[in-house]
Amino acid sequence: MKDELMKMLEERKEEMIEIRRYLHENPELSFKEEKTAAYIADFYKGKDVEIEKNVGNGYGIIVTIKGASEGKTIGLRADFDALPIQEEADVPFKSKNEGVMHACGHDAHTAYLLVLADCLIQLKDQLKGTVKIIHQHAEEEPPGGAKSIMESGKLDDLDSIFGIHILPMAPAGTVGYHSGYSFNGRTYFKLKIQGQGGHGSSPHKANDAIVAGAYFVTAVQTIVSRRVNPLEAGVVTIGSFDGKGSFNVIKDSIEIEGDIRYSNDEAQKVIDKEFHQIVKGLEGLFGVTCELTYTPDYPPLYNDPEITTFVAETLQAVQDKDIKEVKQLPKLSPSEDFAYYLEKIPGCYFYIGCTPKGVEEPYFNHHPKFDIDEDSLLVAAKSVGYVVCGYMEKQ
Repeated sequence: MKDELMKMLEERKEEMIEIRRYLHENPELSFKEEKTAAYIADFYKGKDVEIEKNVGNGYGIIVTIKGASEGKTIGLRADFDALPIQEEADVPFKSKNEGVMHACGHDAHTAYLLVLADCLIQLKDQLKGTVKIIHQHAEEEPPGGAKSIMESGKLDDLDSIFGIHILPMAPAGTVGYHSGYSFNGRTYFKLKIQGQGGHGSSPHKANDAIVAGAYFVTAVQTIVSRRVNPLEAGVVTIGSFDGKGSFNVIKDSIEIEGDIRYSNDEAQKVIDKEFHQIVKGLEGLFGVTCELTYTPDYPPLYNDPEITTFVAETLQAVQDKDIKEVKQLPKLSPSEDFAYYLEKIPGCYFYIGCTPKGVEEPYFNHHPKFDIDEDSLLVAAKSVGYVVCGYMEKQ
């Protein structure tokens, strides 16, 4: 089956590219991917599979491929939402939707998985076990789609789950992996500080919210520098300080927004505790009242060490002209809602190099000029295909 699958994927490389370019031209934002979801569902029409639409809190789709014989059940996930970015990449298949762009590579994720899924459907008589294809909406915007898909119960039967992300950290042909905590978790916060306004000439008759806010901005930076273990990662970012007023008026209220990143659950607990203590202390120190919105978005992503070792060894053992290098990559600082699947299901989220040919310093994901080497589509399809075959064989 493995050799047959790889041959089929090679023959359909151009189809993957064609699908990717269509999706790239027609991006849709998180929770608004109606046409993209319809395109995906239409791809499976007439095929011998079970299709479930509108899974979770949006346009999620689950396609179940049942093999001819009993075995384990695995999940393969690709996200399909885009970003609110005006495209600046110089490509002939540029986004047709003003201010919306596939700047993260989800078009490529969906394209490779559609073709891989179709090949697995055609080979289902040789498949031992069941494969669930998870086309996930809204990865980019919290609360995301993964959490609600997990809460739907439709993945409760999975024994393991796999996913990939294309990254311009290496050329096409490179597969990267990282065991254990691999992506940071993230929390969003908004803090409204209410003081008492007054005349700039009489500060003793007012209660300056800006002064309290300025203290807060400085104080929260000490959480990472003085409370988080130096061997763990943490970041507190102040993204917005809304205190605009008049030059001679003491501001009565301000709003501060930002996010927090943490490398593991322990760092998250420390930051949460210290953050709330600082907010509470502001009220006593400055005589203000604080209204805090504090929302954990995505948990840290944890790759199961045993399954990650299996993925690495499986791909290192193959002799394939398209998979040229399989190597360990460092932990990454962004967040990814695939973490919600891995909280409940052992699995691995690994990386596919996609640096455009001849480019020494590529634009990273989320940049308006982000582009990829489309050879990475076949590498992704083959890599996940090898993992599926290897997993089924070792049962």
